[in-house]
Amino acid sequence: MTNLRPTHRFLLTITTLIGLTMSEFSLLAANYDETKVPKYELPDPLTMRDGTRITTTKDWIGKRRTEVLEFFRDQVYGRSPKRPKGLKFKVIQNDATALDGQAIRREVLITFARKEETPEANMLIYLPKNTDGPVPTFLTMNFDGNHTIHPDPGISITRSWVRNIKDWGIKNNRANERSRGAKRSRWAIEKILNRGYGLATIYYGDIDPDYDDGFSNGVHRLYPKPKPNEWGSISTWAWGLSRCLDYLETDRDINAKKVAVMGHSRLGKTALWTGAQDERFAMVISNNSGCGGAALSRRQFGETVKRINTSFPHWFCDNFTKYNDRVNDLPVDQHMLIALAAPRPVYIASAEKDDHADPKGEFLSGYHAGAVYELFGLKGVGVAKQPKIDQPVGHHVGYHIRAGKHDVTDFDWEQYLNFADRHLK
Repeated sequence: MTNLRPTHRFLLTITTLIGLTMSEFSLLAANYDETKVPKYELPDPLTMRDGTRITTTKDWIGKRRTEVLEFFRDQVYGRSPKRPKGLKFKVIQNDATALDGQAIRREVLITFARKEETPEANMLIYLPKNTDGPVPTFLTMNFDGNHTIHPDPGISITRSWVRNIKDWGIKNNRANERSRGAKRSRWAIEKILNRGYGLATIYYGDIDPDYDDGFSNGVHRLYPKPKPNEWGSISTWAWGLSRCLDYLETDRDINAKKVAVMGHSRLGKTALWTGAQDERFAMVISNNSGCGGAALSRRQFGETVKRINTSFPHWFCDNFTKYNDRVNDLPVDQHMLIALAAPRPVYIASAEKDDHADPKGEFLSGYHAGAVYELFGLKGVGVAKQPKIDQPVGHHVGYHIRAGKHDVTDFDWEQYLNFADRHLK
């Protein structure tokens, strides 16, 4: 762990000794008192920084959207490079008898550069059989390796270190057979296939290891060390999802014009940023994404900008730390991140017991993004008040808060599939 900053090495040592993860440590300093939410004023997504009012979709697309996107790139998530010239895809497995003959299982090796030692990632794809033409597909990253999403013995076990924590003094965390299917509860694979959709997933650690290593591993080693306005890990994972879509566009069994990017937690932040930048994605889904994702930064409820930049300094670009103690100086907030997807549909999900992600702030982002959707003649969430538990709402911006904790459940997937039925089929 020699590349970690001294402060974070100390925090990690302490939290390890008392049995907390770094994420759990960040909970200790969070605000969960609604009465302590400061008064704030959100920037208007339809007003340029020079005060010009946006009244047409042409001006939103040609002027305001560009202005908002460039600020997020330069000051929050960081700029990413273009598609690498050496990008290659190789189908290394194609089994039409997967899941007792009910599905096609495909694995694609992604090589990122024409070098002797280059980063590689393995994308897992499940497709329903006996379909009429190419299928719409959900694309998402996973936290612990492709083999953890289902006990299917045909899934290759990831070759990476799980969660990339070998340098933290934790031994024997190589992925193995014991972890096969360990995260099955988060992946409603059979339900997705039965509804006529494909599922593509890739291990996020194959793109960029999730720790503060000075950006020396993963695809970062192909590029110079990032400048203060260049890609942190969230932008890097988003870049990886766009490379996955590059492959999906070549797969005749997949309708690449109907791919929904979905993510949970930090990967929910990633999904939102992916969809904001890459307009090829037809739909965007954020599951419990919280601060830096769907939750409004100005509310300072749950995890805050300062807390997240302290606990996870590698997620965002270095410029974002300038706003740790002056979040109101940001000329954007997360409702504008949602709006960057317009007119494409976005779904935002919260969980009742996930105060850390600020469910109310997640709902409010979706609500305030509605002004941009209305510019396109579309409806947003359609209600001004956060709905009750397990009662989904929304039109082109969908939302629900479900019972339970920070997780992905069958209930969540049921809503995403219903939303996709309305917008992708």
